[in-house]
Amino acid sequence: MKDAAVFDTLNELTEHLAAIEHERWSHWQRYLHSKGQRQPDGSIVLPPQLVERWEKQMATAYADLSEKEKDSDREQVRKYLPTIAAALIRGK
Repeated sequence: MKDAAVFDTLNELTEHLAAIEHERWSHWQRYLHSKGQRQPDGSIVLPPQLVERWEKQMATAYADLSEKEKDSDREQVRKYLPTIAAALIRGK
């Protein structure tokens, strides 16, 4: 594959992956907002037990997560794989 073709493929791949990432983020935000309580000023208050759990997860390296937590991350990564595979196949 020529250099220009590689850069074209990477640019196209970036757009596809960015769309997937936006969907992932939107899904998470809908979930997050559904767990909180909307305040009159528009802010959302989250239950302390969820904040504690998520802060613990944020502070934990992937290798140290439970298998259930790792499976959740793997599920998200699998959404990217068809796009990456298609780009690799086209590049051959």
